[in-house]
Amino acid sequence: MIENFSHLSPVIQAFLATCFTWGLTALGAAGVFIAKDINRKFLDGMLGFAAGVMVAASFWSLLAPALKMSEGKDVPAWLPPAAGFLLGGIFLRGIDSILPHLHIGAPIEEAEGVKTQWQRSTLLILAITLHNIPEGLAVGVAFGAVAAGVPSATLAGAAALAVGIGIQNFPEGLAVSMPLRREGMSRIKSFWYGQLSAIVEPIVGVTGAAAVLLVQPILPYALSFAAGAMIFVVVEELIPESQRGGNTHSATAGAMIGFAVMMILDVAFS
Repeated sequence: MIENFSHLSPVIQAFLATCFTWGLTALGAAGVFIAKDINRKFLDGMLGFAAGVMVAASFWSLLAPALKMSEGKDVPAWLPPAAGFLLGGIFLRGIDSILPHLHIGAPIEEAEGVKTQWQRSTLLILAITLHNIPEGLAVGVAFGAVAAGVPSATLAGAAALAVGIGIQNFPEGLAVSMPLRREGMSRIKSFWYGQLSAIVEPIVGVTGAAAVLLVQPILPYALSFAAGAMIFVVVEELIPESQRGGNTHSATAGAMIGFAVMMILDVAFS
């Protein structure tokens, strides 16, 4: 099975990998069929875990290969990673300022983006969808880097990144479906919209893989762009959300564990 996967087009590999991460979001969202609510302390720990995974993935899977690729070029080795990283943050900030969304646990008055009359449930879904854009992009460009023959990029490393992103997608599915259920939505609808928040991952994953294959010189920029976008989500959304409920220690422990898990996955399988 693994050998068959290795012979697939990197675009197909990225599609299958991001379908896997999407599937784990759906698995998390399915928790709504078991319970109506989720323990806030547990949720904060899981949000911290997601933050830790994304920070570790940003360096080990994205920035480190981008730095390696930039050596020996006509420009300083730090320039492509730094430029791509900052552009990734700027891109997410632009979407963040336009797309209406609401952070988990926040009152409706704190909704961000363009002002709308959309329901609270819709704004919650859009917030998690925003999280998933850089995650799908990261997986896509990682598989593109393998196809481009980057020495520091391996198929096992790209797969490990997909596994790490998928693991932290599980609590994100819960984080959408449970609040929707509390809002009075049926279990089926809560599950449907919870998993739907991750449908963007295969879309941007395939786009990212195809882009770096078509224009390989942009690869270090693309890798660091995905890293910058993920760090933006961590600092702007995940960490503040994990601290909102007052469970600081649980959130911090979750972040430490998440970082360690992603680091082990990336280093062990690269």
